[in-house]
Amino acid sequence: MLRTFLDDIAAVKERDPAARSSLEILLCYSGLHAIIAHRVNHWWWRHGFKLWARLGSQIAKMWTGVEIHPGATIGRGFFIDHGTGAVIGETAEIGDNVTLFHGVTLGGTGKERGKRHPTVEDDVTIGAHAQILGSFTIGKGSVIGAGAVVVEAVPPNCTVVGQKAVIVRREGKRVYDFRHDRLPTVADPALECLTARVEQLERDLADARRTGLHGVRELEPVVAGDSPAMPEALLDAVTEPLPTEAAVDRWLERRNNHPPV
Repeated sequence: MLRTFLDDIAAVKERDPAARSSLEILLCYSGLHAIIAHRVNHWWWRHGFKLWARLGSQIAKMWTGVEIHPGATIGRGFFIDHGTGAVIGETAEIGDNVTLFHGVTLGGTGKERGKRHPTVEDDVTIGAHAQILGSFTIGKGSVIGAGAVVVEAVPPNCTVVGQKAVIVRREGKRVYDFRHDRLPTVADPALECLTARVEQLERDLADARRTGLHGVRELEPVVAGDSPAMPEALLDAVTEPLPTEAAVDRWLERRNNHPPV
């Protein structure tokens, strides 16, 4: 176990440019404190002292802000940067040289029993506040972008971003110096379709209004004559809000706490 502790300290020194010495890492890194506590609690868990293991994990959570279930399996060289808010479930399995940032969740999707948390293979980096939910595998060498929501398996050596996460790099050369600000932006296909549809509806609405007003101007002489009924009906049809406009108006009224009369 001592060898594992030393590997954890070396991982922090290697991956965090702010780390200046092993003593500073040992005294000041809450992520390392959480990992050391977990390794002790995991030993208790495997030897049948499950209540003591759970109690120890709760004490470590209050102390470090990191919640790791004592049943989780974690390999060597594990690094939680900053740490606060990270949650690792009971059946999660983490390989060697894995890096997590703050706010990451390795969780389940419901009340199922058995293996219900992710398996993270070696050399994976998981960005801040990423949510990895379900019993599947994150392949070796992959990168999960900050804020990604991953609900299905990721092949090895891939970069995934977005909500729901999509693969944006596969089998490419992995850059060790992981940078959140260099991840590509991925648009949601559903939003792209919706945006295109709204733009088309706006064009159709503009065309309809131009056509309608032109027709009203042509009928203006009739309005002044003996048959006003037909032009008034046309005017009402042109000036009446379309269903989409009325729906938007109702939504704005509800948002502003002014319900329609």
